[in-house]
Amino acid sequence: MAERSTAAVDVADNSGDDPLTAKADTAATDGVAEKRKQADTSAKDAKGDTADRQGGDSPSLTAPELHSGHKLARRYRLEECVTRLDGFSSWRAVDEKLRRAVGVHILPADHPRARSVLAAARSAALLGDPRFVQVLDAVEENDLVYVVHEWLPDSTELTALLAAGPMEPHDAYQLVSQVSQAMSAAHREGLSHLRLTPSAVLRSSTGQYRIRGLAVNAALRGISAEGPQRTDTEAIGALLYAALTQRWPYESDAYGLSGLPKGTGLLPPDQVRAGVHRGLSEIAMRALANDGATASRQEPPCTTPDELAKAVAAMPRIRPPEPEFPLPSPPEYQRTTYQQGTYGRPQAHPAVTQPVVVPPPPLQSRTGKALKWAVSALLIAALGLGSWQIADRLLDQGKSAETPAPAQENPGGDEKPNPPKPLVISAAQEYAPDGSPQNADNVGDTYDKDASTYWRTKSFFEGPTLAPFKQGVGIVYDLGSEQSLASASIDLRYSGNHTTATLYATDSLSPAGSPDSMKKLATATTSGASLPMTVKSPEKVRYVLLWFTAVPRSGGDEYSNAGYKQAVTNVSFKGSPT
Repeated sequence: MAERSTAAVDVADNSGDDPLTAKADTAATDGVAEKRKQADTSAKDAKGDTADRQGGDSPSLTAPELHSGHKLARRYRLEECVTRLDGFSSWRAVDEKLRRAVGVHILPADHPRARSVLAAARSAALLGDPRFVQVLDAVEENDLVYVVHEWLPDSTELTALLAAGPMEPHDAYQLVSQVSQAMSAAHREGLSHLRLTPSAVLRSSTGQYRIRGLAVNAALRGISAEGPQRTDTEAIGALLYAALTQRWPYESDAYGLSGLPKGTGLLPPDQVRAGVHRGLSEIAMRALANDGATASRQEPPCTTPDELAKAVAAMPRIRPPEPEFPLPSPPEYQRTTYQQGTYGRPQAHPAVTQPVVVPPPPLQSRTGKALKWAVSALLIAALGLGSWQIADRLLDQGKSAETPAPAQENPGGDEKPNPPKPLVISAAQEYAPDGSPQNADNVGDTYDKDASTYWRTKSFFEGPTLAPFKQGVGIVYDLGSEQSLASASIDLRYSGNHTTATLYATDSLSPAGSPDSMKKLATATTSGASLPMTVKSPEKVRYVLLWFTAVPRSGGDEYSNAGYKQAVTNVSFKGSPT
């Protein structure tokens, strides 16, 4: 599903290339021992690659002569060349039809790798996994072959994150967990990466990691490997090692990181930097030394992304750090400077304040005690007399009543069940596992009790079902603490067609993974402006995801050009009666 929005332009290298990656290209595809033997050759390749990226051409291949403003298929306008290497070039471009930024790889149709690049791009496009940067188009036209992919301006390269320092244990845990699960899914479909470097991993503003260049980056550079699963597993281990230590796990420097000291071998992360999480250090070593070098250790090596993902899942979960709130400073103690005999006269030296002795309260006299008891006795007598008068009056009314009293609705004496109680929403955040948020700044308008304010999705050209081009859009709500959720009421701005939404239980405001991995609580479909949802079996939850998978045509009829979209004006939750 194509989104009709104008994305901001990011000048970062979204092609998956980095000026410092040439030294580590061999390191990302071969074994540990082979990498160290080829250090000198990699250094020579690095000089040649750097020259190419600055605009030079390869001695044997020439990149297509293109320029800013050139259009492909009368649709993709080239904006900026970000890579020119080995006969191909990579560009930041604009899709004028859908008005959004995209990335484009271009090479001549007679390039020796043109066929393999097309095949790799089309295979990657069929995967359709939102954890990967999606291939949007793969075309051969006018003696050119070009591959169009997503451009994510709100995401940050792992290279930039590592430059800022080592990651916290929770962030490193999320990195290895999400990347290993994504690559495990790709290998099950027969796809590998072979260039899984820090510049190929992006983190979105919501904390989701996405991988770019699946199969395509390796095809562009003619990289292949006999053991693709082991190669990708070792690359994930290198990413985790760098996240824990801010060091590259080999002797050569790469990606702006210093390598290990020469001659020391592969040291565990917890021996390189103090305070490294012991379990994550063990996971990194099991992935890096996956050729049997860890046979003497207690845990076996991980040779596939699936084995690595299972090893990470078996670890005790690492919780995010608790937010730190500054403690209010105590009020300054006010000292008195008054002393007998010095009032109103200047003092030559500061006066020393003497402690003030507070005398105990005076003892009550016997007369006061007697008065108190007398008043209490009078009050008790008055209350007793009043209650007897009320009782007599009620008895008289009962005797004079001509009709019998109506039967009680609940003769057994059981109490009526309490109505469901409303639950308070303490916070909310937009959930965008594909890295493309809809309207994150207006999430608070969905629970402000004001029907005139709302959160709205972007407009889509196809619908009402968003899949397969977009799995869904949604918001995660924080109920403040675990509550027994019984129902929800969603007030919508647009009616018509069908709006379908599902409630899921999540573990945080920024949950990892797709909704398929979460527990489903309720689902409902409506063609009106109200969407009630009932949880069949009330669940104890704190974080609830409201996930839309189908939205109506906003114009109300099939001839409208307004597109498919939906807006939420108010969301309320109710808990089970106590």
